[in-house]
Amino acid sequence: MAKLVLIRHGQSEWNLSNQFTGWVDVDLSEKGVEQAKNAGKLIKAQGIEFDYAFTSVLTRAIKTLHYALEESDQLWIPEVKSWRLNERHYGALQGQNKAKAAEKWGDEQVHIWRRSYDVLPPLLDADAEGSAAKDRRYANLDPRMIPGGENLKVTLERVIPFWEDEIAPKLLDGKNVIIAAHGNSLRALSKYIENISDEDIMNLEMATGEPVVYDFNDKLEVQNKQKLD
Repeated sequence: MAKLVLIRHGQSEWNLSNQFTGWVDVDLSEKGVEQAKNAGKLIKAQGIEFDYAFTSVLTRAIKTLHYALEESDQLWIPEVKSWRLNERHYGALQGQNKAKAAEKWGDEQVHIWRRSYDVLPPLLDADAEGSAAKDRRYANLDPRMIPGGENLKVTLERVIPFWEDEIAPKLLDGKNVIIAAHGNSLRALSKYIENISDEDIMNLEMATGEPVVYDFNDKLEVQNKQKLD
């Protein structure tokens, strides 16, 4: 039976300041570092050993993975980084304070942008300041692949090919996998893994630094789900 552990990165500096983050490369806060280390301690206490690790190309997720693996004495395992595990791109909302955005556009509209499954946020132009199109880590991507904004539906559509091509085959081979990523990329994965409806996925929360453990059978059907805290 293969195990999959999902960890949403520890609290980031922009989580702390209540800003929309998305693809902006923000570091962990001091609390976030401690959350990531604690996740590793919880994993070690459970005796979970990994064969492969996956993360996004954003610092807060990469550091969370490394702290968790270091605390569980597994920093040496093979690791793959992919933009497909990045957080949902919040478009022109990125960098804005969430409370001030609600004052500007109204609570209801901001809630729809944040929580709706298929409504896009205001888009960010490719030539705008802070656009991912100017970031070297995406230089090898077709410019058409770099979003100006995403909802959860679009996030799922870019996450699932990576799951099918890179992650699922390892689980089917009986290998244990850890993924340190982001609230929405992990919600998208959870939706797919558990076959959660479009409506119910809106109620799924991923707590920062809290490992979620899935046990699969040889057909990649979930046999058990447990949160470590």
